[in-house]
Amino acid sequence: MNKKIMMFMLIIVFSIFIFGCSPDDGSYPDNVLTPPEDIPILPNDNQVIPEDFDSVVDGNNQFAVDMYNKLKNDGDNVFFSPYSISSALAMTYEGANGETAEEMRNVLHFPEDGVELRSSFAQLYNLLNKPDKKYKLSTANALWAEQTYSFLPEYLGLVEQYYGGKTTNLDFKEETEKSRKIINKWVEDKTEDKIKDLIPKGVIRQDTRLVLTNAIYFFGDWNKKFKKENTEERDFFVSEDEIIDVDMMFMVYGFNYVKEDGVQILEIPYKGKELSMLVVLPKLGEMDLLEQQLTGEKIAEWNNNFEGKSVRLSLPKFKFEAKVMLAKTLQQMGMPTAFSPVADFSGMDGTKLLNIDQVIHQAFVAVDEKGTEAAAATAVVMKETMAMPMDEEPEKPIEFKANHPFIFLIQEKSTGSILFMGKVNDPLAE
Repeated sequence: MNKKIMMFMLIIVFSIFIFGCSPDDGSYPDNVLTPPEDIPILPNDNQVIPEDFDSVVDGNNQFAVDMYNKLKNDGDNVFFSPYSISSALAMTYEGANGETAEEMRNVLHFPEDGVELRSSFAQLYNLLNKPDKKYKLSTANALWAEQTYSFLPEYLGLVEQYYGGKTTNLDFKEETEKSRKIINKWVEDKTEDKIKDLIPKGVIRQDTRLVLTNAIYFFGDWNKKFKKENTEERDFFVSEDEIIDVDMMFMVYGFNYVKEDGVQILEIPYKGKELSMLVVLPKLGEMDLLEQQLTGEKIAEWNNNFEGKSVRLSLPKFKFEAKVMLAKTLQQMGMPTAFSPVADFSGMDGTKLLNIDQVIHQAFVAVDEKGTEAAAATAVVMKETMAMPMDEEPEKPIEFKANHPFIFLIQEKSTGSILFMGKVNDPLAE
């Protein structure tokens, strides 16, 4: 996988002393619960007021923009699930103390109040996993612990209660490779096989003590589908000097639309109108300017300023995936202590022997005439330290021609929570 690809699935893994392994088919051992068909809903929690919940969502969205700015590369496609990364790191943060916790809190834009944080994540988890949807959307968390290592029951219980993350014991010391395959199989199951081999060989070692994982999967039809017979091969301007032929979809319809400072923003709803894709289209050659001005607050402002307009939409089909190792990125963003020998995750085990070894994220997205499929997973590996539609078309619809690089994101509309975010520089890149 290269940097051009990012899957809607995210997994975070913590490792301690990890070495050799014996081959295995990756099937679940007797003491491992196979993934349930239905993800359990967490107990209702009324400990957080709406204003605090909104504050947590705003913080998650700002982290999404911060992470986007670290992952973007000229000429590369970008795709990731900020929700997945935040969820995995939130479970990790629950075990952090001191400077380690302070740095994580600042980077992730978490509130200081732990009840506010975990109750908000619980509410969002329940919202995303609610039944009877007109689309497929689910998210799941899990903890994978070294069977001989002692973790605090209070920590494991808190993660299960507020994040739905049940703990499974694995033998990282003697069956390293088998353990890796078990975790990867869980990820595959939770992402409809879209995220495969999330944790590469060599990441889980004999010193791995805990792996925290999050997976998210989405499949939704557009509320108004594009007609396949209208799709035509058209020019896409990768840059002013590079033009490629792509399959361009076309539609004239009523959409939420806003334009400001030369940037066009269009909202394309999915069936059920509970989720939508925002397409943010700058002028050709002005992507850098847009990225400099992009903030979570700006995205919220666009959502508040939308107006129903008739739009002549041109949107390319695209499909790509990506995998990134986020340890260095997160350290550069301001949380180096969590990865160092002086990390304090004593809330997990009562000692200061654990630190984050690696954070892995993988994501996938496919957009066509019917709708969107996306999946992502995150793994945190910890190791032990030795020491609005219109019925009729107006005469002059607005032109929204996405025939050059654009940013897109998929959001849950009632909360404004950004689930996926990316950039299309080249629709043909895989």
